Amino acid sequence: MGILKASIPLFFLLIGIELLWSEWKGRRLSRLNDALSDVSCGVLSQLAGMFDKALTLGVFIWVATHLRVQLAAPWLPEWAERSPLVRGDNGRVAMDGAALASWAVVFVLVDLCYYWSHRCSHEINVLWAGHVVHHQSEEYNLSVALRQASLGKLLTWVFYVPLALVGVPWRMFVACHAINLVYQFVLHTRAVNRLGRPIEWLLNTPSHHRVHHGVNLKYQDKNYAGVFMMFDRWFGTFQVEEEEPVYGITTPLQSWNPVWANLQVFAQLGRDLRHTTRWRDKWRLVFGRPGWRPAELGGPHAKHEVDVTRYEKFDPRIPGVLAAYGLAQFVVASAAALFLLMRATSLPVGQSVAAAFYVMVALVCVGGVFERAQWARPLETARLAVLGLVAAVVAVMGIGPAALAWGGVAFAVVSVAVLWRYRGALTEPALASIM
Repeated sequence: MGILKASIPLFFLLIGIELLWSEWKGRRLSRLNDALSDVSCGVLSQLAGMFDKALTLGVFIWVATHLRVQLAAPWLPEWAERSPLVRGDNGRVAMDGAALASWAVVFVLVDLCYYWSHRCSHEINVLWAGHVVHHQSEEYNLSVALRQASLGKLLTWVFYVPLALVGVPWRMFVACHAINLVYQFVLHTRAVNRLGRPIEWLLNTPSHHRVHHGVNLKYQDKNYAGVFMMFDRWFGTFQVEEEEPVYGITTPLQSWNPVWANLQVFAQLGRDLRHTTRWRDKWRLVFGRPGWRPAELGGPHAKHEVDVTRYEKFDPRIPGVLAAYGLAQFVVASAAALFLLMRATSLPVGQSVAAAFYVMVALVCVGGVFERAQWARPLETARLAVLGLVAAVVAVMGIGPAALAWGGVAFAVVSVAVLWRYRGALTEPALASIM
């Protein structure tokens, strides 16, 4: 099991602790609709990872195998991939200095590559389209750390190719990159104030990363580091936290749909490209800074300071029973996704694709319910009908545990009953999620 998958229980434990802390302190740090949207994006990102590793990791492995500099310069040493801890004949554990140095250098280099990948994802429009998902939440808590893009990895893998060129073994890269991401998880909280000066100077902290998620004018495009803040200090992108940031993006998503969250900026980019006549402007739209537009589309969008007194978060109200319904559907869909991730290597590709698609539809419907969207009612009804039918077939044919299959039938029937009992709440005609 990979480091990230093994950390999932820890992630949810820490989210629970943060919730208890917020209740104890009387501070509202999260909302159910926003948190479910965050985790839904994370689930889709993990499912997408089952299918994109051939590119994101496959290229790295191929380059490290065939193009690393050690092949042209055999006198250069290979990286010490072995464990830095060794057990001697006397049973005592000793430190392997060469291996420790090797892992330490690779860890720092991975963070350096992450810095530039992250910075370019904010400064190049097509990369921003793949990264924006992580910044769409208007809250800031540990669930936001799980809000990851499904398409971003397809665009940013190139930033790690230099590590493959210098011969970093792919297992070292994967381990260090995973540790880097696990470290960043704990940064997404308002429960921790500033830490001591040495830590704040050397490492990325919750205070530094809150700045990165702020849309306040002075906070935009700052603090890109994953672990070491020295890169932001060296390259001129460091900003200390002063007042509490306003979180989100300058053009709010206003949707809980995780698929639309991944496509929003790509859709806008496509519209701009269709209405732009000059090829030079098309090129700049794709690879220029976010917010740039040619004169024929009204010119660049000027940055402006956010008005805290008039800022309103996207927060449609729904009946409590319907919210509980959405939470139950989310839990079942997430459990199915976790099962799929654990069994991905043993399932046929067709079954994996079908299961991933079904989970995606379920999470889209959950978002629609919390948006009070009219389209959620027929789509959710059809999805539950499929669930009930498949579960009934499985039960009758005796495939798998009968209790689980009949439980699936009962869950689908009860869910349809609740959905139609409260169908009057799903009245929002504007298809905000797919506009």
